Formats: sequence, C-alpha cells, structure tokens
Amino acid sequence: MHTSDFKNLNLIKRGKVRDIYDLGQYLLFVASDRISAFDVVMNEIIPRKGEILSKISVFWFEQTKHLVKNHFITNNVEEYPAECRPYISELANRSMLVEKCKPLEIECIVRGYITGSGWKEYLRTGTICGIELPKHLLEFQKLPTSIFTPSTKAEVGHDENIDFNYAAKIVGLQTAETLRNLSLELYEFGRDYLDRNNLILADTKFEFGTNSKGEIVLIDEVLTPDSSRFWLKETYAPGVFQTNFDKQILRDYLLGLDWDKKAPPPSIPEEIVEKTRKKYEQAAERIINGK
Repeated sequence: MHTSDFKNLNLIKRGKVRDIYDLGQYLLFVASDRISAFDVVMNEIIPRKGEILSKISVFWFEQTKHLVKNHFITNNVEEYPAECRPYISELANRSMLVEKCKPLEIECIVRGYITGSGWKEYLRTGTICGIELPKHLLEFQKLPTSIFTPSTKAEVGHDENIDFNYAAKIVGLQTAETLRNLSLELYEFGRDYLDRNNLILADTKFEFGTNSKGEIVLIDEVLTPDSSRFWLKETYAPGVFQTNFDKQILRDYLLGLDWDKKAPPPSIPEEIVEKTRKKYEQAAERIINGK
C-alpha cells in the first residue's frame, strides 16, 4: 500500500508514512509502505513495511505501558467501528485504533551512541543540542550516558536539533522535564531489552501528546526501524561501519548520489528496496522473537 483511500472515512492527515482518519471518538492510524529519508518521501514503497512497523509498535506499546500511558486501543479489525468494515482486508495488520490526543510540539530524541546528525554537530562544536561531550570520541562510540536531544517538529522540510532550553520554551519547563525523564526511561528500557536480543539501540525518537484528561501519553510509533537505529551487537566496534537493522541502507545509497535532499527524490533501485525490506523483517524478528 502506497496510499490508503477509504472514501467513507474522514482523512485528516497524510504523513510521511501514516495516514490518519478521524472516527469521531477515536483515530485510525494506517501504516503505509511508504518510506522517507532526510524527511523526503520516496516514490518507491518497501513491501509489507507498514505491517512490520505496526507489529513492532504494538509490541512496544504493550511492553512499556507500565512506564507511561500510551494511545493504543486495539489493532483487532473485528473491534473497529462499523464504518471500517468495507476496508477490513486493507486495514488488517497495518492499522490501529488509538485514543485522540493533542501532540506536543517537539520530537523527543534520545542518543546512547554518537552517529548521524549528532556526530556531524559534535565534529563542528564538540556538543549535541548544547550538551558538551568528551573530546576525541569516535563515530558510533557509546556515550558516557544517554542524552536527551530534542528537535523541532517540522510539518514540511527538516526537523532541527534544539537544546533543552528551547524545548522548554515550546512546551513549558515542567512538561519538557517530564518528557526528558520519560524519554530517557523508555530508551533505557528498550536498550536493555534489546541488548538481551543482541541488538544495540543507538538512538531513537519518541512522540508524546496529551489526552482528554491532560495526561502525557506516548503516541505515534515506538522503537521501530523508522524511528530508531538498531545495530548488531556481535559485530559492534566504535569507529567502523555498523551492521544495522533500519533504513540506513537507503540513507547510505542516497548519500552516494548527487542529490540535495529535497523533493523530488531520486529513484531507488529494486536491490536497495529489497535489502531495506529484509532489514525491516530481520529487525521485527530480533525485537519480537529474539532471533
């Protein structure tokens, strides 16, 4: 599925990956097979990606509900409202019914290792999001402690890394402190769980919202290959290329092209599509079944 088209349902948002429908009391999240890189949606799909992402998120919503409430209600299509009946075959395995929440306007990123945009910032300034780090770190090196490095939430274009004080101006100091504490706790829970399955959780992004009672709730997706970097523990070493279980194959391919990271995206060869699909499947196996 590249794009859902449920004509009798009220589509309120089409994100980079998810299509969101308003069912009145609830929201319906539909995970497509679209894939984005550098905040640009590719033209090609990754077959079954939406099913894999949904399965992983549901798993983590169940695993982490003792740490923080989340918006997940059910992914059993037989329990969906009647207006969803005509689309059950398309919704099965790639959708979930969730509580309505008001999203909080920052991305909550936690890093346990130095890579990606954090590595680039460190090379320039010796810091990530205003947090001073030890000198002479290697790329992919484990940080002395997990760090909370929020970013803006851009509807169009690229998110931007921000420091904690800026995040507090956006959501308020008390809320920012709560989000930081919850994000670190969730990351460390996921990190320790995955460590037992021989996966390293290098970094991840969480999103939070407030429900009708004003409570902070975990929303969107959790610890998936779209929102996280997973590395193979057996082959890990700082300063060398990591065996990954996320969309880094796609990122690496795109970085090798003469592309300005703006729409329209370049075409993705079938080989890259297939390698990325396999990485998503392997991530689900290791996360859920420990294989």
